[in-house]
Amino acid sequence: MLSKTIAAAVQGINAIEVTIETTFDWGTQIVIVGLPDAAVKESSERVRCAINEAGFQFPNKTVVVNMSPADIKKEGAAYDLPIAIGTLASDEVVRPDLLSKYMIMGELSLDGTVRKIKGALPMAILARELQLDGFILPKENASEAAIVNNLKVYGVDHISQVVKFLNGEEELTPTEIDTRAEFAQAQGNFPYDFSEVKGQDNVKRAFEVACAGGHNILLIGSPGSGKSMMAKRLPSILPPLSLSEALETTKIHSVAGSLKSGTTLLTTRPYRSPHHTISPVALVGGGTYPTPGEISLAHNGVLFLDELPEFNRTVLEVMRQPLEDRQITISRAKYTTNYPASFMLVASMNPCPCGYYGHPSKQCICTAHQRQHYLGKISGPLLDRIDLQIEVQPVNFDDLADKTPGESSETIRKRVVQARAIQNLRFKDTPGIHCNAQMTTSMLHQWAEPDEEGLALLRNAIERMNMSARAYDRILKVARTVADLEGSVMVRSHHIMEAIGYRNLDRSSYFA
Repeated sequence: MLSKTIAAAVQGINAIEVTIETTFDWGTQIVIVGLPDAAVKESSERVRCAINEAGFQFPNKTVVVNMSPADIKKEGAAYDLPIAIGTLASDEVVRPDLLSKYMIMGELSLDGTVRKIKGALPMAILARELQLDGFILPKENASEAAIVNNLKVYGVDHISQVVKFLNGEEELTPTEIDTRAEFAQAQGNFPYDFSEVKGQDNVKRAFEVACAGGHNILLIGSPGSGKSMMAKRLPSILPPLSLSEALETTKIHSVAGSLKSGTTLLTTRPYRSPHHTISPVALVGGGTYPTPGEISLAHNGVLFLDELPEFNRTVLEVMRQPLEDRQITISRAKYTTNYPASFMLVASMNPCPCGYYGHPSKQCICTAHQRQHYLGKISGPLLDRIDLQIEVQPVNFDDLADKTPGESSETIRKRVVQARAIQNLRFKDTPGIHCNAQMTTSMLHQWAEPDEEGLALLRNAIERMNMSARAYDRILKVARTVADLEGSVMVRSHHIMEAIGYRNLDRSSYFA
């Protein structure tokens, strides 16, 4: 008897429908066709053992499983449960007429236990689009999938529950999540706060400007000056995630399999901090079985690269395209996959190999050539995409001993949110532009044209400080953000002056 079970395959961060057809033939084996990978082929023995251990009799025949469409690669062990249910339906142990009403996914243990899978959220979205009655999946994934409204999500622990449910012998209670209530309740929970930072008022201000305009930022300072400590606190002053951003971010982490059991929505912006030994594929995504990389896992959040010059040059160069396009395209001979990558890059580095160039009390032992070579590990095109370059000085003793708490993240965040609200209104009719950092050159003439005094100041700075021409647009974008924080419609000279102060590496004398 032929049975058909509805399943799904993940491509990029979306799911596509897969129909699993099961029938019998002469012999005593399981034959799986339809471009399965090694993990899917190995499901034959897991399915056989799980069916027998659950108290059912595996058919004494050859089971032929076809996974359609046949030209789409099927990966992973998540097809165990639909193959097992399809086999039992073909053997008339399960009512086959109900299989077309549910999507079924899950990995099986040898004892019939249903285990967690990747990509449950995009699969649930597909199940709703197909207007199915429900989605049967591992209980560990139920909360994740239940954020999709207008879909009944049934979490199960064992294959026997699925059989009894489909045969009408047992009722399963759908998992229900009030998405908006859960989302609103969890907003604003951060482990770190800027009130804990002693001194460093200029760096805090730079972070505020960066978050308000979505600008990338580079911190240059000696070891122990607090670069990493302040970077960890950056998510606490970023604008809160919107519900649509939270869904998109959760979807990426679902595909990557990085969501913890019982997680519903990611309610805070991601903060990713990969080690400098990371490979290009791990950073941008891809691989034999494509998965999102660190830049996609940082989508709508922060990617922090500590000790930037220590990263492999190839790794840094592959970031140039996603920094510009805010998405990453993985192209192979047989497929092309797109992953979103709209993240805020935060990087830190020492000013020289020994780390003490410009230190107020420790002497640098590096030559000018060594310092230039150290900086040369970071290409000009990459630096061109970093709007703020801030020098971080060590905290003096008086600031360290001061017990007065600094300005809280909540206070700073309110100003950032107000500035972003201005930008949302400004760019409401411009698709794909959400903040000042994303403005094009033509938009700069429209929204960030400085007054005569500011233009003269900018010309003087570029000529006298030997700044590169590429700094011009960046300074205007940052100046526009500074003006937004002040609530000013016009970009004035003092906004330009502050923006110029954030371009340390454009000064030819910095490493002389």
